[in-house]
Parts: sequence; structure tokens; C-alpha cells
Amino acid sequence: MFDITETNIVKLSAHHVGNKTNDESLQLSMHELKLDDERLKDILLSYFLRPFGQPEYYAFTFSNKDFLLNPVYNFVTNVFKDIKTFHKNSRDLAKLLYDVSSHPQVKSGELFMVYFSGVNIGGEVTDMIGIFKSENTQSFLKASAGDGEFELNYDDGINIEKMDKGCLVMNLDSDTGYRIAVIDKVGRAEPVYWKEIFLQITPRNDNYHHTKQVMNIAKNFITEQLTEEYDCTKAQQIDLLNRSVQYFKENETFDKDQFEQQIFQDKELISSFRKFDEVYRETNELEIDGQFGISGQAVKKQAKIFKSVLKLDKNFHIYIHGDRDLIEQGTDNHGRKYYKIYYEEEA
Repeated sequence: MFDITETNIVKLSAHHVGNKTNDESLQLSMHELKLDDERLKDILLSYFLRPFGQPEYYAFTFSNKDFLLNPVYNFVTNVFKDIKTFHKNSRDLAKLLYDVSSHPQVKSGELFMVYFSGVNIGGEVTDMIGIFKSENTQSFLKASAGDGEFELNYDDGINIEKMDKGCLVMNLDSDTGYRIAVIDKVGRAEPVYWKEIFLQITPRNDNYHHTKQVMNIAKNFITEQLTEEYDCTKAQQIDLLNRSVQYFKENETFDKDQFEQQIFQDKELISSFRKFDEVYRETNELEIDGQFGISGQAVKKQAKIFKSVLKLDKNFHIYIHGDRDLIEQGTDNHGRKYYKIYYEEEA
């Protein structure tokens, strides 16, 4: 995603944000952190930026969809306009996070705000503001030697191999809520507060978002709606799922009419898909064009949830990747169900 060859950490501030409901404190630093050690800078660059691979892009929103009223949007905008306000806005950001950390399961942790310069995003060089929260500490050992003796000590600190929560706000597309990448590792008992309550962001209306949502709609229709309306076998479901994924892999542009004809073929089935599609979009407040460029990144990620495994009792798993006509289903004279598989050679 990023070429950080020329990237530099220009400014860095850190604060401790506790849980307000659990009577934990908010500790604001008086000044920015000084970064004179180049080795430390390299470690921090890796820690902050390495976890962001090929992300889905988001944008700021607000309760009434007017992103201009979003507090985090205004904090980062202040900094992009005047970098001298960096530390003040980092303190305001920490106060906001403290105020919204009201659920008793929200963990306390260190909040970092970072200003990056010289970030190359697909050939476009820009500045970027990072917002990160480290919630989980890890014990580590340190051995030291001196005067012929070894000494072993331990301490707790941040695991630089794991990012709990992060957000990168690129100084791009500010007129539509900026271009944002986010990481939010949520535990089972932990509330979803980072993206929805604190940052208040929504997926950008781009090709990645369109591709992801249409693939979700197709998958949900095939695995849920289809079995309710039609006598559809599991093998037939898998065949439709495989053909749907293949469509996105083989085409550069999505065309809704073409997709429906190529995948579902039957008029009645197409009509059922259109009804499901309409209700799904309305329920989830989605706006998706009938034609758009297919995002290869989204296809690669979403294809993982299209299951092509036919599970037969606890005895067999059949992986179906190709021609559905090579599988024959039936019932023998004893009432036992079977699948007959035709093939040319063993792999």
C-alpha cells in the first residue's frame, strides 16, 4: 500500500487514556516526544505502518452524515492547516477518546498521534496523520552482562509486532472526508467503539467498496435466500458461488445485467436476485453503481468467504472448484444419498 522509503516521522505525541466508567485517569503529556534516535524512528515507522497492507478506504462521517461536524475530522484538519497546532490537537483527541471510552469493557492504553511526511501512495506523495492506541502489554526479558556476571530482568511493554487499533488519515480527498485506513482488533467481549463511536468513519464510495458489497450480496443470496425459495442442493449452491467469484476474477469491469445473466441465467432466478439485492441495499443504506471497475484487492479478500466445500456427514469433505456437470447426485435402493464424481486423472 505505502512506499515509505522517503517517509519521516515529523511529530509524535503520546497520552494515557483510561476508562472513564472504571474511574481510570486521563494522563495528558505536556509536550511532544523527542525523536533523536534514528533506530527508534525506524522501529516506530515499522510498528505504525507495517500492519496496513491492502486496506479498504474509509472517510469521516457524522450522525447526520455531515462529516464537517466530526470532531476527529476537525482535529486533523487543524493540523494539516497548521502543524504548530499538532500537540494541542493530540491532547483534544485524547480527551475525546476518554469521553467516549465509557463502556466498562474498553481497555485503557497509550494513545499516539503521529505526523508523517513523504508518504508515497500509488505514486502520489502526501502527508499523513496517524492515530494509534496500544491496549495490550507484553512481558519481555532483558539480559545484561558486566564484570563477568549476567543479570536477567523483566519488564512489561508494547509489543511492536501487534497493532491493537490504528487509523491513518491521508491528506487526500479532504472535500469528501479524507482517505482513511483503519485497523480495529476487537476481542469477543469488547464493544465496537473505535471506528463507530470515536472515529465515526464509513467506507468510501469507491471500487473497493462496490466490489466488496456486491460480492457480499451475491453470497448472501446464494447461501440464504436461494434455499428458501428453491429446491437447491449444496452442490448447486457451491457451483453458483464458484461462478460468482470467477466472474470477478476474470473481468475488469462489473456490469450488473451481464453478471445476472452469466451467473443465474434463469429469468425467475434473476428476478429473485434483483428483489433480494434491492432490499439488501435499502436495509444497509448502500449506493452501488450498476457498472464499476472491479477491485482486485477486494476480490482477493472476499473470495476467502466463498466456501467451496461440500460436507457429507462427518466422513467426507468434497472441494468443488470446477465443472458442476462432473458431479452426479442420487439415492440408492437402500435410501442412502450419494454423489458420483467423474474425473480424467488423479492429481
